[in-house]
Amino acid sequence: MKIVVTSVFVEDQDKALKFYTEKLGFVKKQDFPVGEFKWLTVVSPEDRNGTELLLEPNDNPVAKEYQKGLVAQGIPATSFGVADIEDEYNRLKALGVTFIMKPTQIGRVKVAVFDDTCGNLIQIAEQ
Repeated sequence: MKIVVTSVFVEDQDKALKFYTEKLGFVKKQDFPVGEFKWLTVVSPEDRNGTELLLEPNDNPVAKEYQKGLVAQGIPATSFGVADIEDEYNRLKALGVTFIMKPTQIGRVKVAVFDDTCGNLIQIAEQ
């Protein structure tokens, strides 16, 4: 068994696609209509056949409350691995990404947390 798709709830799929591709550098993998929304996924350019991230609409009231609750408690919705957190932090800051936590050593991992502009906090981590 392996993870094929994981998701983050987003307030606006088109806005999320722009952020996740133009700022974070992911590549659009799938984009097709499913009712009034889309099945919209992105992947790492380093592994185009790897795990897909579904940019899932938070149209469900439970999803909205879950998303708001995570943000209110400062909990990232997901985490992405990076080779050099200082370089990635500086690259993203230069692109206008807002961080709520600068790179910080926590045990064996160094992490930073930013706002994805779509209703989530996202963590990047260097191991």
